[in-house]
Amino acid sequence: MISVPLITDIKRCSREDGPGIRTVVFFKGCPLRCVFCHNPECWTTGPSIAFHEEDCIQCGQCGRVCPQEAIDFSAPFRIHRERCNNCGLCAEVCPGFGIRKVGDAYTVDELLEILLRDENYYAASGGGVTFSGGECTMHMGFLTKLARALKDQGIHVAIQTSGFFDYSSFADSLLQHVDLMYFDVKFGDSRLHREYTGKGNETIISNLRQLLRHRRDAVIPRIPLIPETTATTENLKRIAELLHHMRAPHVVLLPYNPTGLAKFRRLDLEPPTLPEHFMTRDEEVRIVEFFRQCLGREAKLHGSVTQE
Repeated sequence: MISVPLITDIKRCSREDGPGIRTVVFFKGCPLRCVFCHNPECWTTGPSIAFHEEDCIQCGQCGRVCPQEAIDFSAPFRIHRERCNNCGLCAEVCPGFGIRKVGDAYTVDELLEILLRDENYYAASGGGVTFSGGECTMHMGFLTKLARALKDQGIHVAIQTSGFFDYSSFADSLLQHVDLMYFDVKFGDSRLHREYTGKGNETIISNLRQLLRHRRDAVIPRIPLIPETTATTENLKRIAELLHHMRAPHVVLLPYNPTGLAKFRRLDLEPPTLPEHFMTRDEEVRIVEFFRQCLGREAKLHGSVTQE
């Protein structure tokens, strides 16, 4: 029996997550713990409770319904996480959406019905559906069934992945139903990869090498530009060297986006010590040009949101 994963968001009419107009599905669960993660609410496979302090109207209803007595208005983050069992009763009664439950269960048929609502937009724009997360490949059986159903309807399917998965399982099930793979490459050095994500990069690099060997034109390596972390001169040189030897035909650089920092606070997690502002355009151009020189060919900057 295929287990039903939790979904944190379904983003319709996206123009940033693949070709054309797309619907993006964010799956809960990830084997990595990147300190610069943009979606930490997707780390665990189970439901989470997020506290949005700016939306709290101090009505007290959440505290009255909590069976664990985990709500404390005098506590810095409102919720005693050691008591909370993520039942979500507090979120159900919150009138201002200050407390929100993160993660809803959908069957394949339920998701398929939602995703096909925009099939006319997909057809007109050359778009489709993108699976993201978290790490969507943690739910290989479910994802394979859903991707196969979409392909049966002629829908273009893309995934965004950290690359940390079992290649044999991926190749035997999901791979044949995927048209495009955005494959994150965060560090060229395994020691640094383990330091900043909790895992070494050996599995990731091996998977990338095999995918480029068998589905070269369907793989786009992506390098997130995190200040003083992944965007260092030494790391970019190492990654460029790896991709050059693998003859990756397409490479995308992801500009730093600080908006994910607020999510750590909402989940009562220690936020990383990273800048709370976007890179300037000059900084982005300088990094992209440096990486192009190291790679020896074109690399694109994806979805730049800069401050002058």
